Order: sequence, then structure tokens, then C-alpha cells
Amino acid sequence: MAKHQQVPGFLMALFAAIFWGISGTCAQYLFEQKGVDPAWLVCWRLLLAGSILVVYAMAQPKSDALRIWKQPADLAALLVFSILGMVAVQFTYFYSIKLSNAATATVLQYIGPLLVVAFYAIKHRRWPILLEYASLFLALGGTFLLVTHGSFDQLVISEAALFWGLLSAFTLAFYTIQPVQLLRTYSAATVTGWGMLIGGIVFSLMAKPWQVTGHWNWETWLAFACIIVFGTVIAFYFFLRAVSLIGAPTASLLCCVEPLAAAAVAVGWLDVPFGGIDWLGTACILLTIVLLTLGTKKKAA
Repeated sequence: MAKHQQVPGFLMALFAAIFWGISGTCAQYLFEQKGVDPAWLVCWRLLLAGSILVVYAMAQPKSDALRIWKQPADLAALLVFSILGMVAVQFTYFYSIKLSNAATATVLQYIGPLLVVAFYAIKHRRWPILLEYASLFLALGGTFLLVTHGSFDQLVISEAALFWGLLSAFTLAFYTIQPVQLLRTYSAATVTGWGMLIGGIVFSLMAKPWQVTGHWNWETWLAFACIIVFGTVIAFYFFLRAVSLIGAPTASLLCCVEPLAAAAVAVGWLDVPFGGIDWLGTACILLTIVLLTLGTKKKAA
């Protein structure tokens, strides 16, 4: 890795995470204060961002954006990724935000990487290493603190919010694992762009994007634009560039600031209550990602 590439790579990964965190808080704002429906927002996010990414993929030299449609097996895998991966991870996350808040929903979704590690441990029939065991206990402890504040008697978020938050973690794990073979053959922009666009078209049958929900003024449009432009297109591009400059493990590790960004913006902007126990639970879950990344680097070495 060239030294002159490290700083731009670090900055791009950090800004990608910050933009993702801010977009979650923008979604909470639209749900709570503007009456926008989560399914409607997810549908338009997929349609618009998917269209932009597909055009971007087509504009690249030696583009593979159309070649994927000529391979039946790859196209079938893309359809599965679009619906059970892309749509599922977007909707469960946004619906979890609606039921709780952006900070809690984002932190709960970050249990997903631990599920990915567990899947590959089972698939390859190997015992987890010590760092992975530590990650498991930290993730469980962090989730317990986040949803109960240390009390065994009650939840501080609704059961529905906990269910959808954990479901978003499982869908994130599926979203991470399922398209691996596609990403070995096609560019990330092609797979993600078509995944978003196809998912948005299919989801339109349920979400009915032509039926506008919520109260729309300049504030609504600004939050909506932030989700589409900064929280999807630019964040995705920055993350891809960061991966190419500093590598996937380092870029993924830097993206751990996403829950912190979501929590900070939600607390400062929307006055979301987030106390010491919440920050401790968040720190525990984020530490799992750090340990998992260190474990990945150790095994790679």
C-alpha cells in the first residue's frame, strides 16, 4: 500500500461511515416528524440510487453491467440478492429506526458481522478463535445493555423494535454472504446497482411509490436528498474507493464509526435519549467489529 494512498483511503472510509450514520438519522426525522412511510422511502431509495449506480457501472471502461444479464445462473443469484438481500436489509433497518431510533437500530444491525463469522465457522467446520469468542460475549453483553439498561425485568425498547433490529442484523449477514460469488465475477457497482434497481422495482408492487406519503416541504426534500445522495451513492462510492486504496479489512474497521455518527447526530439533532449505559453497550458491540477485523488480519497473515 503506497503511503500517499493511505490518507485519502482513511478519509473516504470515515466519511462513508459518517454519511451512512447521518442518513439513518435523516430517515428517523422523516418518519417521526414528516410522516413518511418506511416502505415508501426504501422503495425510492433503491430506485433512485440503483439507477445512478447502474449508469455509473455502464460508464466504466470494459463495463460488465450488461454481461450479467446474459448468464442465467448469475441472473438468478442477482434476483435473490435483490429481494432477500438488498430489499430485506434496507427495509428491516429503516423499520427498526421507525420503531426505536437511528442510534439503536444502527448498533443492533452491527451484530451482523458476528453472524457472518459464525456462518463461516460452521461452513468450514472450525472452532472459533479466542478473538471470536470474545466478540460473541461482547456482542451479547452490548445488546443486553442497549435494550435493557442492565435490568432483567424490562426492555427499554419495544419487543417489536428489538425483533426488527435483530432481523436487520441477520439480513445484513445474508446481504454480505450471498453475493460473494457474483462479486468475484462482476464489479461491486454492477452487483449493487442492479440489486438496488431490481429490488426497488419488485418492492414497488408492495410499497406503491407513486402514492406519496408524508408532509413535504424544503426540509423533507433536504433530508430525502441526503439519504439518496450522501447516504447511498456517495457513501457507497467512497467505501469502494477506500477498499481499493487501503483494503477491505481496514476500510470495514473504520466504518465502525457509523453507529457513533448515527448516535451523535440523533442525540444532538433529534434529542434522542442516549445515556451512559447506551454508550457502553454501543462500545461493546463496536469492539466486536474491531476484534473480528484483527482476527481476520491475523488469519490472513
